Amino acid sequence: MNAPVNPPPKPPAEPPVFATLGCRLNAYESEAMKALAAEAGAGRLVVVNTCAVTAEAVRKARQEIRRLHREHPGAAIVVTGCAAQTEAETFAAMPEVARVIGNHEKMQPATWAGLTPDLIGEGERVQVDDIMSVRETAAHLIDGFGTRARAYVQVQNGCDHRCTFCIIPYGRGNSRSVPAGVVVEQIRRLAGQGYNEVVLTGVDLTSWGADLPGAPRLGDLVRRILRLVPELPRLRISSIDSIEVDPALMEAIATEPRLMPHLHLSLQAGDDMILKRMKRRHLRDDAIRFCAEARRLRPDMVFGADIIAGFPTESEAMFENSLKLVSDCGLTWLHVFPFSARKGTPASRMPQLPGPVIRERAARLRAAGHAAAAAHLAEQVGRRHRVLMESARMGRTEQFAEVVFGTDQPVGAVVEAVIAGVEGERLVATG
Repeated sequence: MNAPVNPPPKPPAEPPVFATLGCRLNAYESEAMKALAAEAGAGRLVVVNTCAVTAEAVRKARQEIRRLHREHPGAAIVVTGCAAQTEAETFAAMPEVARVIGNHEKMQPATWAGLTPDLIGEGERVQVDDIMSVRETAAHLIDGFGTRARAYVQVQNGCDHRCTFCIIPYGRGNSRSVPAGVVVEQIRRLAGQGYNEVVLTGVDLTSWGADLPGAPRLGDLVRRILRLVPELPRLRISSIDSIEVDPALMEAIATEPRLMPHLHLSLQAGDDMILKRMKRRHLRDDAIRFCAEARRLRPDMVFGADIIAGFPTESEAMFENSLKLVSDCGLTWLHVFPFSARKGTPASRMPQLPGPVIRERAARLRAAGHAAAAAHLAEQVGRRHRVLMESARMGRTEQFAEVVFGTDQPVGAVVEAVIAGVEGERLVATG
């Protein structure tokens, strides 16, 4: 009598492939999605986490989807992120796409349970609900990403403001905050795992707390983290709206050496009329005054900034005001965005500037940014810095400048180094 033949075991499911476009928050959420997909047993998926900040970002997302479809034949392509939220029909119309998932749905375990290999062809092809109805942001407990040196913690999502150029609130919804206690516990866990730096991330970080009991402010959160997690060497905050900075945050800037002296500011323009047409909440002098005060409180403070070139109706004189903001605010790290009309935003209905004018102004802004960064780097020669090592031979100063080493250093450690010179856009350490 023949013994029964057991069927061969099924090969383990291939882990999903993730492609992330856009901001650090998207990168953070991709890591959280990887964990959700693994728990659900999802496989043979290619997940594209899209960005919607410009029309070019949406074009790149479509291009990336086609490339990944060619490189992963037979895999189901899932599109999510801000562009999927705001233009679900665009991606649903692509023959390469199996499922379109909204920004809220992508963080739900039930969504990924429906994306196992035997279920991917079933159910609704488009799972995108009204993001404005979402009232909470959960803290996704991941072990950090990028390097073993730095971890990112999402403390806020969404935005209550309606700048005339911005599509992001329609991709992210209204502002929601993660409670302070949850944030502190996650940072304590990350510090216990050896992370020497934590970065607080969000869409509109300075609005943190407005929806929580007692309406705490970002400065309260920062001081609470530093007080309750004394073992954390470095805390960094990502992009902020300077007009919304509260007194507690200014106090932390002045008194907390573990809060890194690097602030990235959402300025967008340096001309008052353009700022009003953008529906920003600050004027030119507000930005200059904030930078002067922050630098008075913390003399080693360095600023980055987002600035848009070629906003509708921008004259040459208006643009010059933005260009002069680089020196008037003492900006060092510039992120320049050539204006890109986003369908559905008020700015898309304003008189547009010619493309060549926008590109030429963006180039001039970038040149000013490169010059400012070069001046900052040159000033560091001969100085001693505490450098967080992101790889064996590259780390960053407290002001976020890259430093290269000639010999291996312990990854994740904070090492002291004297700057010997500048190489391109990097500092060079002695030794």
